[in-house]
Amino acid sequence: MIPSRAETVDHTLFDAVLKKHVADGRVDYPALKTDARLEAYLARLGESDASIAEKASQEEKLAFWINVYNAATLRLVTVHYPVKSIRDIPHAGLASVWDIPTVKVGARTLTLNQIEHDILRAKLKEPRIHFAVVCAAVSCPPLRSEAYVAERLEQQLDDQARGFLARQNRFDLKTRRAELSRIFEWFAADFGADAPALLARIAPWAPESVRDGLSGKNGPWTISYQDYDWSLNVIIPKSAR
Repeated sequence: MIPSRAETVDHTLFDAVLKKHVADGRVDYPALKTDARLEAYLARLGESDASIAEKASQEEKLAFWINVYNAATLRLVTVHYPVKSIRDIPHAGLASVWDIPTVKVGARTLTLNQIEHDILRAKLKEPRIHFAVVCAAVSCPPLRSEAYVAERLEQQLDDQARGFLARQNRFDLKTRRAELSRIFEWFAADFGADAPALLARIAPWAPESVRDGLSGKNGPWTISYQDYDWSLNVIIPKSAR
């Protein structure tokens, strides 16, 4: 029987996988490749369907689908590992690797694009998902070493947002220039219609030293977007550093 509520899906197994194989946002793909727990967790997802969980809370649905996306991405990479980038994974006849039917959830087999765009963005409308779903690239937000859970989701998403804004974006109060991740360009519709709206939207998660300055009260900001590093977010052995 398909569970009727998203919280019936136990994310403990995925949590253990992440704690074991993820450190500082990077993944030990060689070790993960031999860990049967990831496949076991994905098999459980095949018996679930959060899309029918009308009584589930927003937090339950978000935690479910973020975990689905991240687990499916990890499996997709491990199946094809070693690769230098997720974009190197073969996807003949498809527009991108994100269009490969990747994970079974209930009666449906979904692509990563369907999870991100048709469910997380279109239905759940939470911009912080862009700091939580991880595309296995160095320039992506760092993958957490724990699964997302409804009861702590607000704290987890805020923590992801603050960490991403602090580590992977640059703000110069003197010149009023912001060098932002391409994520904010690609998904501008989720953050604001123009530069002032974007900066105002992300200000609560920006470093405290620049938070007030992003309001635009002291003049407009100039925004540029950084190059995106699609290299795989694999843990680099100490001997190779």
